[in-house]
Formats: sequence, structure tokens, C-alpha cells
Amino acid sequence: MKSEHYDLIAIGAGSAARDGANKAAKDYGAKVALIEGERWGGSCPNVACVPTKAYLVAADLAHSINTLANERGIEVGPATTNLANVKAWKDTLKKPQQKWVEGLHAAGFDTYEGTATFVDPHTVRLGDVELKADKILIATGSRTAVPPIEGIEEIDWVDHVSALEIEELPERLLVCGAGAVGLEFGQAFSRFGTKVTIVDAVDEIAPHTDHHAAMELREALTDEGIPIILGSFVTKVAARDGGNVATITPREGGMEQEVEFDCFLLASGRRPNIEELNLEAVGVETYKLGIVVDERLRTNVPGIWAAGDVNGQALFTPVAQYQARIAVEDMFHPGEGPAADYSVLPTAIFTDPELAGVGLTQSAAEEQGFEAETVVHPLKHLRRASYIDAKHGLYKIVFDRPSRRVLGLHVVAPGASDIVQGLSIAVRLGVTVDQLASAHHTFPTFGEGVKAAAEQARATAPQAVSASP
Repeated sequence: MKSEHYDLIAIGAGSAARDGANKAAKDYGAKVALIEGERWGGSCPNVACVPTKAYLVAADLAHSINTLANERGIEVGPATTNLANVKAWKDTLKKPQQKWVEGLHAAGFDTYEGTATFVDPHTVRLGDVELKADKILIATGSRTAVPPIEGIEEIDWVDHVSALEIEELPERLLVCGAGAVGLEFGQAFSRFGTKVTIVDAVDEIAPHTDHHAAMELREALTDEGIPIILGSFVTKVAARDGGNVATITPREGGMEQEVEFDCFLLASGRRPNIEELNLEAVGVETYKLGIVVDERLRTNVPGIWAAGDVNGQALFTPVAQYQARIAVEDMFHPGEGPAADYSVLPTAIFTDPELAGVGLTQSAAEEQGFEAETVVHPLKHLRRASYIDAKHGLYKIVFDRPSRRVLGLHVVAPGASDIVQGLSIAVRLGVTVDQLASAHHTFPTFGEGVKAAAEQARATAPQAVSASP
């Protein structure tokens, strides 16, 4: 059996693996091998972030033509979507697999295609090759979780990967899941011309975001004509009369309903890609969401780290990169590098309007014992919003009453991701709500809504007591 030795083996070739490999090679001169069994480059550039956002751009363009163009004096006919052409454009944005491999080789890395399994804590095997290293980074990512729905094996469901390969618009799309993936795909296909229904067992869409902000987004989607059924499970699917029908069952009991569909999109969760790694052979601890790691991405087995979706901590591409860099720093300077900190993590759902947030939600702030106070400014009161007839959106600031420090910022607006991203460093540095209120701003912008919200907090701030003469 062929055997090779490396300073670092990265199992995977996505964002975490590549960033980790780059840091190890550039900062420490490490000899690195990457192993990939499915797609070079990982999910983000191939089947997730990049191509899905391309679909959102196309859907937003169609929607603007149909809702605003004629009212603004632009004479056009109704926009219709040729999904095959949208897909063809999307495909041009992807780097061919061979180009990924060539780029990794040019960077000085060895690549191996196949499924890696652990032999011992410092050895993995794929085919007739054994690779050894003092340090191993597991970065195998995640995949769509298939919920326990009766009849799911009998229909051709799609997820965010296979939905991007559809070339004909389905007449009716049922989306299982009201998180970021379900909401983004649901709105995009609705704007393309499909009749969309979204179902989830949660009490509110986007359950990991601020409840008030999520409710505002739900109202925007509902007003756009997208039915959203919450507090309910899809419990059964079956073929009927040339189409399909789903049974929707309330979580707390009650009357079931049926929803007919032609296409079923699964967007209700992720599963870590760990089954084929043979982790039990080396004793790596796992839990429901993936591999257990500490604040420096170490597993319980010395010499093995895990970064990205596979550890289930925060399933975002920038977080995968961030974790990999922390892991590599710990590999070469154990215990000296920074520990992972997710307390000021900007996130976004790229619907229209976008929902973005950073820091604590109102409920989380209260649970952590802060004297949380909030101020909210409606999007519709901004001049910029009037240009696009925006009716739904808000700017919400969560702050600590005694210190006035901003604990969280939550925005539902066009470009909310950019607004929150720009202010995330201010939140990290301890900006106060009064400082936001007194900051200069440009007009007319969507960003000025943050200042408008902050000004409401100044109006209610305790007044200073004047000293007696």
C-alpha cells in the first residue's frame, strides 16, 4: 500500500479546508494534502452561496419589472422567467472542477480524490493509499437532512443543490422549512412565477433571528402572495392525479390540511458529513449536529481538529474560514492563539427585504440578565423607501439601559446585510446607542434608519442632574 506523510491533512476541499491549508502553508511552511470525495471548492461556490444568490438577483429583477417599472415611467411588458436561461447564466459563474484542482496544485498542495477513513489518529486511508500527518483537520461539511415524512422515498424531492438544476418552472412548489434556504428559494421561485407554499413546525420564520424582525419579514412575504404555514409538520406526501399532495399536521394537534404540489423542496435542516470517516475507530466524540470541538476547534482526540459545518456550531462560510484559521494557529502554537468568539456574528437572509442581524436579540439579551431596552424605526418612514414602495421593514436596536451599550442590531430592509456588516465592528467595540444617534449619515439611504432608531433612545435617556451652585 502506498504511504505518504504530511504536516497537515485536510479532509475536505471547501472554505474551511482551503483556508486552513493556505494558512498552514504560508505561515508555517507546512506540507499539506487535501482530500475531497464530492466537489472541489466545497458547497459555497458550487451549489450554495454563489449560485443561489444569482437566482435571487434574477428573481428580484423580474419582480421589479413587474411591480415598479411601468409606475416609474419605464415602458415594458410583463417579465416572464426562462428558468433554463437563468440556470445557464448561473452555471457560467462556477469554476470548473479541474480549475479548482489546478489552483490547489499551483498553491503547492497535493490533492487526493476519494473518501477518507481514519485508521488511527494520525493516519487516513482512501483506496490503496494511506496518508499520515501529525495534524488532521476534518472539514467535510454538511448536507440536506431528510425529515421523517411518510412517502418521502416515493417522490423526487429537491434541495438547494438539485433545485438549481431545474430547467422548467414547476407550477406549484412546496417548501419544507422556513429558515434562510427555504425563504430565499421560496421567494425566488414565487417571483419567477411558481405558486409557492412554505411550511415549518416553528412558531415564527427564521427562528434564529430576532422575533420582531422575523415577523416583519413574514408579513412582507405574505403580502407578496406566499402562504406560510407555521407550527405544522409535513407528515405525509403522496402522488395523486398526476401531481402530488402533502398532509400538513399542526404541531399541537388539530385539523390536518392538504397542499397540492408538483415540486417538493427540503430546507428544514442539515446533517454533518461524518458517517464515512470511521470516527469511532479513533474515538472522536460526536453529537447530533456533528463533531464536538472546543473553543480552538480541537476534538477530544489530540492531533485532530474539526472546522466548518461538520462541527455544527455556526453553519456559515465566513465562520468556516474563521474556525480553520483558529485551528491552524492552535496546531502550530498550542493554546496561544485566539479562541473562537461568535458573540458579534453578522448574519443575513437574502430575501427582499433582507433580514440581517448582529449581536443579541431582545430575548437573548433578557435571558443573559441585561436590562434590555429596544427602539424600532419603521422602514416605510424613510425617504429612500418611498422610491420602491417599500411597506415592510424595520431597524431595531437592542441596548443595555444602564450602560447604553448596543447589544444587538436587527434590520429588515433592502441591503440590510451591508448595513449590519458595516456596523458590526461598532457593536464589537462597544458603541452606545447615543453614539449611533449622534453620528453623521448620508441622505437618502437605507442605512439612515439605524440613526433614526437610535434617536428614539436619546429621547428617552435619563437626563443629567445639574450640580447646585
